[in-house]
Amino acid sequence: MPPRSWLFVPGDSDKKLGKAMTTGAHAVIVDLEDAVAPAAKPQARILARDWLAIHRQHVTENRPLARWVRINAIETGLWREDLAVVMAGAPDGVMLPKCEGPDQFRMVAAEIYELEQRNRLPNGATKILPLVSETARSALTIPLYVDEPMPRLAGLTWGAEDLSAVLGASRKRDAAGAWTDAFRFIRAQCLLVSHAKGVWAIDTLYDDFRDEEGTRRAAEAAKADGFTGMLAIHPSQVPIINAAFAPTEEELAEAHAIVALFSANPHAGTLQYNGRMVDQPHLRMARQLLGIS
Repeated sequence: MPPRSWLFVPGDSDKKLGKAMTTGAHAVIVDLEDAVAPAAKPQARILARDWLAIHRQHVTENRPLARWVRINAIETGLWREDLAVVMAGAPDGVMLPKCEGPDQFRMVAAEIYELEQRNRLPNGATKILPLVSETARSALTIPLYVDEPMPRLAGLTWGAEDLSAVLGASRKRDAAGAWTDAFRFIRAQCLLVSHAKGVWAIDTLYDDFRDEEGTRRAAEAAKADGFTGMLAIHPSQVPIINAAFAPTEEELAEAHAIVALFSANPHAGTLQYNGRMVDQPHLRMARQLLGIS
């Protein structure tokens, strides 16, 4: 199953890093970018590396927790220093903020390849998750990911905060709470391209962590729309996201039934199930829900 909840944890906070494994998050993203002041970044890299290394083999609730790190954007010139330090901790993946298309993705992938060799890590073990919306240019490059060969691409995700500042937008949502046009357009592209590539589609965070009902609505909408997970900015959001994305007993039962139906009829393209027709897309969804490759 893909990680459902992706929790950002400041890389310069030993205390918060120490509590990260107990939050229930499926993936922890040690943040070296927005959450860390420039003067604190060198120490944050060391803390991130050590945390990644310590928890490399950690298992919580009989499942591995994914260990990710968000490096600084290409434009800052800090990203190579970030990678040079944290790759020694063997992260499961690297989040690339403000990614302005496949060219920047390939730059980071090439650097990771060299560092995997240097740190004796398996080639290709470190995945990349680009944030594809934080500048106007990055948002316009989302469709370019569809046809590019990217074996390290784990998924796509997006964010609204940086882009709203770039656009000078005074709002991101309308009076009813729905995303306004630019943000809705980006979210839809992120979702569609992720599914076209067969990678994770991870929805953006809900920025008011004290609003539990708002977080719940956002998480339930993300799942209903087809996202595989959602970012979290605070530990209190993690159980809400996990609950929203967890399949119900009815969904699991139906998925098992559809898989069994096609197993019993391996040459069929379309079958009848409970009075409705099901076909190969239904089978793919059922297998994905059950974690069957």
